[in-house]
Amino acid sequence: MLLQTRKLTKVFGTLTACDAIDFSIRSGEIHALLGENGAGKSTLVKMLFGSLQPTSGQIVWQNSPVTVASPAAARKLGLGMVFQHFSLFDALTAAENITLALDERAPVADIGEKARALSVQYGLPVDPNAVVGDLSVGERQRIEIVRCLLQDPSLIILDEPTSVLTPQEADRLFETLFRLRDEGRSILYISHRLDEVRRICDAATILRHGKVVGHCQPDRETPGTLARMMVGDTVAQITRAPHAATGETPAILVSRLSQPPVGPFSTALHDVSLTVQRGEVVGIAGVAGNGQGELFDALSGEQRQSLADTVQLSGKPAGLLGVSARRRLGAAFVPEERLGHGAAPQMTLTENLLLSRHATDGSAFIRKGGVIARDMIGRAAARISAAMDVRKGAEDPPAAALSGGNLQKFLIGRELDRQPAVLIVNQPTWGVDAGAAARIRQALIDLARNGSGVLVISQDLDELFEISDRIAVIHDGALSAAMPVAEATAERIGLLMAGAAAAPGNAGVAA
Repeated sequence: MLLQTRKLTKVFGTLTACDAIDFSIRSGEIHALLGENGAGKSTLVKMLFGSLQPTSGQIVWQNSPVTVASPAAARKLGLGMVFQHFSLFDALTAAENITLALDERAPVADIGEKARALSVQYGLPVDPNAVVGDLSVGERQRIEIVRCLLQDPSLIILDEPTSVLTPQEADRLFETLFRLRDEGRSILYISHRLDEVRRICDAATILRHGKVVGHCQPDRETPGTLARMMVGDTVAQITRAPHAATGETPAILVSRLSQPPVGPFSTALHDVSLTVQRGEVVGIAGVAGNGQGELFDALSGEQRQSLADTVQLSGKPAGLLGVSARRRLGAAFVPEERLGHGAAPQMTLTENLLLSRHATDGSAFIRKGGVIARDMIGRAAARISAAMDVRKGAEDPPAAALSGGNLQKFLIGRELDRQPAVLIVNQPTWGVDAGAAARIRQALIDLARNGSGVLVISQDLDELFEISDRIAVIHDGALSAAMPVAEATAERIGLLMAGAAAAPGNAGVAA
């Protein structure tokens, strides 16, 4: 056996994040680690990789108990890890980034040539002289994987590795993983995409509330049975009634929006036009780094336009308005980054609620004389938490104390609670478990069917096909014409995501 854990436990104060976990990984297998947000997956792999120390229990490596005191100690044992959020410096080259992470000391040029040779060997082409800030997300992930492979690991931990890839890039990654498995290496694979778990994984361990609740062979299960093991109940099915065009003023109308790069590594927007009708969900697909964040900022008012009519919300010119003024027009926004952008990490949920809604709920949340109505804000926060099943360890914890999925549910609920006429959300379920994702997706559909216009920017094609009425693709800052979801295929959308020629232009009104 390559790796075992015996009664591995981690306690934070009164919270037992991992509770006597027993599991094992054989040499030459791809092993999935599944569970809801907050199930203990991140805590477990941090203990394996030496970023956290267990409260009790053992880690056994190649049949010998070990203490993994640090990530450097983990690498010496033969454990490597590729995190969901990349740890690369945009201003440095691929070779410089790789050299910084290696324990060995060698000239950057020598490391770069080793990386180039290894990348060719495994079908993960990397240009060691390329500046990271100029690369796509798929290329950045290759650097992370090659950097890991240069350390010659016996076990590689991958956290949500396909969340930023096109379908074609994901297929190439799977080929590489199969090759690594055939060489006798092991992969610990963390993903909420259950179809790909069934496709590539030989075994799976399921966590729930910090405990192991099951082991299985994924290809003998269905996505439904895997999800049920994760959440302990049947995951609700998404229902989407047909959308009928209203012929009313569009909820969102974008006309020939162009914007130069706002930073050294940002993407310019080129002649973007888009229409979202009331009552519909329009999805925007694309590989990360192709202008999604810049488009969100332009629509939310974080980047204002030079002409008022460039962006119209509910028929009102909004291009010159800031975020609060656009909120007062009935718009709501959920950014991609949860901590730091969507919420202030050290502020409580009620404080974050006041920060985001003071412009629209001032009369309810702030009394005469500027006194904050904490009772009203507290009731609103409790209502949001109940509606979105936000699980928390205290009544009003800091935002940073919530798991990623629970914080995302609160941020989505914070905007839905207003019943906005327009909702623009970037990556609504990134890193969110199946049960929470289903709740969020259904809430977005329901908001649209109640007469709002919903724009969803997402790298998850399955999500877009499930909730969208029409789908457009953004590539290198240009937006394709939207197509009805019935006419779209994963292959067609994937090719557009990879830059296949398509006529940009008005994303059109619903047919």
